[in-house]
Amino acid sequence: MEQDNQQIRHIKNDRLETIKQDYRGNKTINGRFANGDELYNPPLSKVLRWQLTPNPQREQKKHDDYTPPVKKDSAFIGSDLDMVVWLGHASFLIRLGGVTFLTDPVLYDLPMIKRRVSLPCEPEALRNIDFLLLSHAHRDHLDKKSVQTIFQNNPQVKALAPLRAGRILRSINKHLPYQEAGWFQKFDLVPEQVEVYYMPARHWHRRGPFDMNKILWGSFVLKTPNLTLYFAGDTAIGPHFEEIEELFGPMDVCIMPVGAYKPAFLMHRSHMDPHEAVKAYNLLRGGTFIPMHYGTFDLSDEPPGEPVRLLEQIAAGGMLQGLKFPAIGEPILL
Repeated sequence: MEQDNQQIRHIKNDRLETIKQDYRGNKTINGRFANGDELYNPPLSKVLRWQLTPNPQREQKKHDDYTPPVKKDSAFIGSDLDMVVWLGHASFLIRLGGVTFLTDPVLYDLPMIKRRVSLPCEPEALRNIDFLLLSHAHRDHLDKKSVQTIFQNNPQVKALAPLRAGRILRSINKHLPYQEAGWFQKFDLVPEQVEVYYMPARHWHRRGPFDMNKILWGSFVLKTPNLTLYFAGDTAIGPHFEEIEELFGPMDVCIMPVGAYKPAFLMHRSHMDPHEAVKAYNLLRGGTFIPMHYGTFDLSDEPPGEPVRLLEQIAAGGMLQGLKFPAIGEPILL
């Protein structure tokens, strides 16, 4: 026991390699994961303030009908080319070195929140997937029905997940194989032509009334001899971007969240706005910038097209090189 009767532990998967020297593992306080060193519990008072405060952009949002374009095509599924294909929100099909990954699969409507755009193909058409990359367990990133569909049609798939996410995966299907990692840990994979690392993020966890911060959150780095790709998951701006760049060097591809940032008094400690996402990308010395976490679900107060307009303005000002705005279903070749 330490001060204030808090039980402090540092945990990691002892079977995996930890790439940060002298890193003891993720800090937990009374069984709940810290956001680095400190607990972050989004205060109910701020949630209530959000619900009771009129959105100053209400009219602008009401008249903003932007939705991401969708390319109705499933040809990318059978391709053997290295590529990134956006499926909406934070879901991407990524193929590197002949290995196919699917990030944060949410292929259907969320509870009480409908998709604003469709998939490029039916969910059942997503085949030949080797690994699910699960950044964290919020319902707009880890959806039970979506994981069930993928596993049903991809019996070879394995899930790469954060610490203590296994209980959710077992509840989805007890036969789904998975591996848990803490920050700065390298997953133990076969085949080995792509290295996958679980890295920090500034976020939090909750799926039910009694599980606040009981499951870890994070980001991913995928590395081959020729390319390094960063998938940010959900995160606020923070010092972890510099840590990641120090360990891996420049990122050839950065998949960055740019939506769900208003009202700032509620969102700024868990999400990034476009300006912050570009700052993080520059700290990573990024190459291609692919935005995500906008346009698919209505989760916050900003108008749906605002992230796109801001990123275009930032790019026009010379602060963002390599910006790509793929349609949903449009492959970006690597």
